[in-house]
Amino acid sequence: MKQPDTNPSPQQPSQQTRDNRQLLSLAWKIFLPIAIGAAVVIWLFHREFNPRVWETIHFDNRVIGCIALAWVFMIGRDFGLSWRFRTLTDRQLTWLQAIKVNMLCEFTSCVTPSAVGGSALGMVYLNREGIELGRATTLMMTTLFLDELFFVVSLPVIMLAIPYRELFGFGHSTFTIGLESVFWIVYSVIFLWTAILFLGIIVRPHGIHRALNWLFSLRWLRRWQHSADTLGQNMEDTGRELRLRPLRWWLETFCGTALSWSSRYLVVNALFLGFAPYADQLIVFGRQFVVWVVMMISPTPGSAGVSEWLFTTYYGDLIHSSGIALVIALFWRIISYYVYLIIGACIMPSWIRQGIRLSRRKRSSISSDT
Repeated sequence: MKQPDTNPSPQQPSQQTRDNRQLLSLAWKIFLPIAIGAAVVIWLFHREFNPRVWETIHFDNRVIGCIALAWVFMIGRDFGLSWRFRTLTDRQLTWLQAIKVNMLCEFTSCVTPSAVGGSALGMVYLNREGIELGRATTLMMTTLFLDELFFVVSLPVIMLAIPYRELFGFGHSTFTIGLESVFWIVYSVIFLWTAILFLGIIVRPHGIHRALNWLFSLRWLRRWQHSADTLGQNMEDTGRELRLRPLRWWLETFCGTALSWSSRYLVVNALFLGFAPYADQLIVFGRQFVVWVVMMISPTPGSAGVSEWLFTTYYGDLIHSSGIALVIALFWRIISYYVYLIIGACIMPSWIRQGIRLSRRKRSSISSDT
């Protein structure tokens, strides 16, 4: 009788190697933005920070309370996004699942350039939580539309509430002129993209799909033809679902979107209340809108380095102290960025291992069936 082969399968070492490579890649993606951000912060401290600034900072009850308030606002931001995920899935996700998907999306945003964002893998995270992949893609397209719509709608409100000179006209330096130009270019792209999404999802999804196919059939755009066709199909699928939604559903999802973004901005307001209470809080809030729009084109993972430099330079005239600006920027990034890297570093390895186990089960099931 032939003895069963007890030697490990030659595929097992290679599979283990692939698993290790995935975890190593994750560790590298976590380390890179931390290294970039830390390098820029150290450079800024070395160039502009005066050690005497620490003598002017007293961590009394007011400062500590405002730092705690900043954390509360960040929790409000996560609540808003988790609430939106719950609403989008018609309560199919539990609160715990919605929070998990939100944290994974935020971690993706932290380790990828800002133009990519957390929605790049959002459909994968939703699918792992039991949402069918096609519907998950539709839902992430909806979140993209809601986020862009919030930016488009917010600007007129901010412009009516805050004098233009307080956003861009407070100086005639190269920085302010460049910032103003970049902001309007990026906002114009957002406005155009939102209009395409609105037409492609709500008004004429099939027409926009056909227009995209025609446009990308041109010789110099042909290499992106498949991606454009996929985008058009996703728009049609999203449109079919959204046109059946009642007004209450739209209000709830947009409220979740507005709550999440407003809470994100208010983190900086809380920190200014603690470290620079004399600053105009309305201007602080409005400039956060500008900061986040400009950060959308940052090439670094999670805008690491770019955001710290942009924050200290843009808010410098409100604080009159580059040292205090650096301290606020550091707390801002810890609360709104680095904490998600830490949470993601705790969640993602188990999420990857879970996917590996599911993949092995599928392979073994296929092998047993054959």
